[in-house]
Amino acid sequence: MKKLLLFLREHTTLLIFQLFLVLFILLLYWLDGFRGYNTAIYSVVMSILLTGAFLGAKFIMQRSFYNVIMRKPKQMEDALIRHVQSPEHRQTADYMRSLYGLYQNEVQTLYAAQHRHLHFMNQWVHQMKTPISVIGLLLQEDGEVDKRSIQEEIDKLQRGLDAVLVNARLETFEEDMQIEQVVLKCFIQQIVTEHKRLFITKGVFPDIQIDEHLIVPTDAKWMKVVISQFITNAVKYTFETNKRVYFTAEQTKEGFELNIRDEGIGIPASDLKRVTKAFFTGENGRISGESTGMGLYIAKEICEKLGHPLTIHSEIGRGTVVKVLFKNGETGESEDEETDRGTDGSDQNLRRQSDASGVERA
Repeated sequence: MKKLLLFLREHTTLLIFQLFLVLFILLLYWLDGFRGYNTAIYSVVMSILLTGAFLGAKFIMQRSFYNVIMRKPKQMEDALIRHVQSPEHRQTADYMRSLYGLYQNEVQTLYAAQHRHLHFMNQWVHQMKTPISVIGLLLQEDGEVDKRSIQEEIDKLQRGLDAVLVNARLETFEEDMQIEQVVLKCFIQQIVTEHKRLFITKGVFPDIQIDEHLIVPTDAKWMKVVISQFITNAVKYTFETNKRVYFTAEQTKEGFELNIRDEGIGIPASDLKRVTKAFFTGENGRISGESTGMGLYIAKEICEKLGHPLTIHSEIGRGTVVKVLFKNGETGESEDEETDRGTDGSDQNLRRQSDASGVERA
């Protein structure tokens, strides 16, 4: 009954128009002098019967459509209307299927993001327990507190906090992006200086060979996250002392390419294509036991959003080369030239600090 009432409400305007049309035709005949009442009644009755037959046939054809829309949905698949006859309803059904496809894609994207975030947080909390436990054990020891060991664990906590903050801000990347002209060598030297304790602890030294006038367009804050991740990986997976991490830049047809090459253990060929996937740790991650599998994933996401193609080449036992392409870079006079010259001896400064640290430990 509800279906019939809905159908009649939908066709109310058609019924009114049909009644007006019949009355208008009868009025024309009446004004023309026609006075046949039986014929007029016959015409009205036939119009009613033909209109009723037309609407009845249409109702039967559209009954499946009304069965669907009158039924309370229990799942999203109920929006996919099948077995419709009229062109309008077929188009509506196609539209609903397309809309359902968009809905499914959005749901899958949100689910993947939520699952990735939850998985990352679980791993992050697990990793943060280790340095906290180590600091607790160091504080429980008798005698003088080993400040250097505590500082190393604090650095791990700081890197972990930075990683979770970057992961949280990555969802709103476009709102926090600001492209500017960056002096590449000065930029790299500043990041290396911030990681000097990591270099000294591992006995690894930076070697920066970049034109001091090279300027590239990028977002300094986000690229700092990327370069810091590359430096951390390069040093962390270099297990021998007195090795180097080389920073060079070369011009290509598309722009200037920053190369960061280490002399570490390298990445197995089987893992190389998957190192930028979320939560993939690979063989090296299992060796160190400190990898979340999110560092290179976040670096790749940032590079893609900034329009800097990222490539990684590696060979077992010989190290890894990470390449970032900066398009539309240029070479010119730098306002920070004096600063560059003042900080040009990063390798020597780190070596002196390392030697000094060795004297203190002795």
